[in-house]
Amino acid sequence: MKRVKLVLAYDGTNYCGWQLQPNGITIEEVLNKALRDLLHEQIQVIGASRTDSGVHALGNIAVFDTESRIPAEKMCFALNQRLPADVVIQSSCEVLPTWHPRKCNTIKTYEYRILNRRVPDPTVRLNSYFFYMPLDLEKMQEAAAYLVGEHDFKSFCSVRTQAEDTVRTITDLTLKKEGDMITLRISGNGFLYNMVRIIVGTLLKVGTGYYPPAHVEEILDARNRSQAGPKAPAHGLTLVSIIEEEELKKEVHIENKYMDYIVVQREIMSKQKAYIIINRCVEEDFNRTIVRLAKQATRNGAKTVHICDRQQRLYEGYQADYFTFEFDTAFYKMVLKKTFAWSKKEVLPIQWMDLSFNNSQDFLQIQQEAFADVPNGMSYSEKEVKEIMENPMAKAGLISDSNGSLIGVAEWEIKDNEFRIAMIGILPKVQGKGYGKSILCYIVEKAQNYEKPISLLVASKNDRACMLYEMAGFVSTEKVSDWYVTEDKMRKHRT
Repeated sequence: MKRVKLVLAYDGTNYCGWQLQPNGITIEEVLNKALRDLLHEQIQVIGASRTDSGVHALGNIAVFDTESRIPAEKMCFALNQRLPADVVIQSSCEVLPTWHPRKCNTIKTYEYRILNRRVPDPTVRLNSYFFYMPLDLEKMQEAAAYLVGEHDFKSFCSVRTQAEDTVRTITDLTLKKEGDMITLRISGNGFLYNMVRIIVGTLLKVGTGYYPPAHVEEILDARNRSQAGPKAPAHGLTLVSIIEEEELKKEVHIENKYMDYIVVQREIMSKQKAYIIINRCVEEDFNRTIVRLAKQATRNGAKTVHICDRQQRLYEGYQADYFTFEFDTAFYKMVLKKTFAWSKKEVLPIQWMDLSFNNSQDFLQIQQEAFADVPNGMSYSEKEVKEIMENPMAKAGLISDSNGSLIGVAEWEIKDNEFRIAMIGILPKVQGKGYGKSILCYIVEKAQNYEKPISLLVASKNDRACMLYEMAGFVSTEKVSDWYVTEDKMRKHRT
């Protein structure tokens, strides 16, 4: 058994959309029939995008499973001999048996063509919408800018939508005019039912002067379908492409008027962990936001999701949808308020080597190993290491023992009139041998030159670090954040 991926184009004029219908021919039906005729198997394709009646495609995707020995890359040629002229397989290839076109992170791109002139053009009538009223392209472009980014697009989807969550991210939205043809091109991580066509209908209202450009933001805020413009006809819309993300984004930061959050995914592959930091979120969106982010993280491969809400709305046993949040750890700020416990003569000798581009990979590797078993010990990213090197108020380095063998890494920075020890990491093979004292002693000695309070953050579950800092003379002054952990217990029951 193998799974084959098809990339197909079609003219949707004569079809009742993609999905099988009882009273009309569909793309899915035609494709299934051609495959069954070719392979003599009961094939049932799975489509990536279930386009509506009359909508066209240049790059939709479908997959199917087969026992056939026909090479996957040659199936497209055999299929095209069995398909009608308005459906063409662009390419075919074998994919992993687990690959699913609707369960991976993709960017979809659509185009909507508007013929803007006084009289129709019969040669483009099947794939463009004739609109005779004059349109102000600049105002439409100004209005479109409000839609780019992550928003709740409830106002821009059909009331019949079955989507539980109406938040989507538009990565790009442009309008260009060549001659009498205006082309709207929109890309995003997903689209709601009729979303693109309602966006087009709303922008046409702007282009005719019925709405001012800024009204689009008010429509978004309303979260009410009745506030947006009409749905533009289907025949002007074409699904251009569906591009799978080559690799998982290590970090996602979203900020708008309703929320500000960070999702850290760089440990999903190595530790099956994801971290979510909610810096700000309006109350009415909080539950569905943490559910959406937790679902996405687990779909991306995280077994556990660790979350911190800066507004402190989570608690032990907090329930959101089918996610239950349990207390994980707290981070406390500690300040050196006593005389530092050890002198340089009382600790093991170490050597410091400044972080540089030449040793940055060693720094990352050691940091990841050192914090592998530390509660909420997130690994650094290459971007963060670069930012440290470019920050004149920060310092990081690799530490070796008296024999020159690397044993750890450390970082500090001057921020908010404090000398902050940002990180001390020691390789597991030398933990418990006293090198923590040595590194701490080295950093505190450097801190004396700045004549500023010395502080650090520590997780309450990191008993070894807490004990070390207390012995050194650090005192806990305040709790900075609480972290909770959850997992998708329903995932194993879903296909």
